[in-house]
Amino acid sequence: MESEMRSIGEMARDSGLSVSALRFYDGAGVLVPTWVDPVSGYRWYGPEQLEESRLLARLRRAGMPLADIRLVLAGWSSADTDLVRKLLQAHLRRLESGLSDARTEFSTLRLLLECREKPMTMLRTATARPAVSAPELAAALDAVRFAASTDPELPMLGGVLFDIEGEVLRVVATDRYRMAVAQAGATGHDGPRVQAIVPSPLVDAMRALLSDDASVRLTVDGDRVALETGDRQVAGQCLDHDFPDYRRLVRLPAGRRALVDVPAFREALETGPVRASEVREQDGMSCDLSVLKVAADGSVTVCEDGDDDRDRVAVNREYLLHALAAGAQDQLILEFGAPTAPIAIRRTDTEDTFSMLMPVRLEN
Repeated sequence: MESEMRSIGEMARDSGLSVSALRFYDGAGVLVPTWVDPVSGYRWYGPEQLEESRLLARLRRAGMPLADIRLVLAGWSSADTDLVRKLLQAHLRRLESGLSDARTEFSTLRLLLECREKPMTMLRTATARPAVSAPELAAALDAVRFAASTDPELPMLGGVLFDIEGEVLRVVATDRYRMAVAQAGATGHDGPRVQAIVPSPLVDAMRALLSDDASVRLTVDGDRVALETGDRQVAGQCLDHDFPDYRRLVRLPAGRRALVDVPAFREALETGPVRASEVREQDGMSCDLSVLKVAADGSVTVCEDGDDDRDRVAVNREYLLHALAAGAQDQLILEFGAPTAPIAIRRTDTEDTFSMLMPVRLEN
């Protein structure tokens, strides 16, 4: 019997629906397996259900409401296709109406942006020449470089923000889905706050210069930035953009903190269950997800397939591994808020160096 059917994994592979989505649609009574093993609970799907599952995947990608999906599937094989056509047309009208409303709102927002007065003195047009410890700056750049964007559509995120204020140099990078912040001490700057977005290739050249324990001189002068150590220097143009207000973005509500042993946790991520993401939340690309939860004893575990704990959080596994590596410690603190709130990855020795990772919405 089983040889004529598809397991839930095979159905997921052939239909374009994930295993978790198939479980959801089974529970919702939309796509019920032909047979469920009463002992193991394994789901098996009949050959005739493949076309139905592929249709379901298309309707789901089009964002059709579940109630309408039920009716479309129920009427798909009927001789009278009028109901199905009307449901498809009605959903298309909803999408077009929603797009029209969105265009109107975006036009208003663009007008509001154009009408805003620019500050008389821009942070990125001032001048600063602080001295910075080479090891501190190297560690700070190592802690944030991984989060810089490579999206050509968002050039203002294609580098690292150098934010000089008083005796502190903060460096910040984000690609929207993750953000990293670190800081180093700075001396010799008593002027106003100065910011510069240093493009990623120039950041890498600066990092290569930081090879000893000497103090280095950072110079930001309008649209130019330079780093000098001894008789060596790297310099170049800053990005001609404003960086988002990262201080607003890092204000997170208090959450549950869990201390993780990084080598063991990394191994659990690399060998544990992985879900394939179908969501279009990360540059339209699918990604491998690890689903996490904080256990009763305060430890962070990688959820097994089928674990439907309501407090579980799904993250891009590759991005989390990058954050753990950038943390550069054998123990790190993971801070969890709501399942939709960013996860913070913090060091144990300072609150000034941390990264945040946006969760990925589970399909159901």
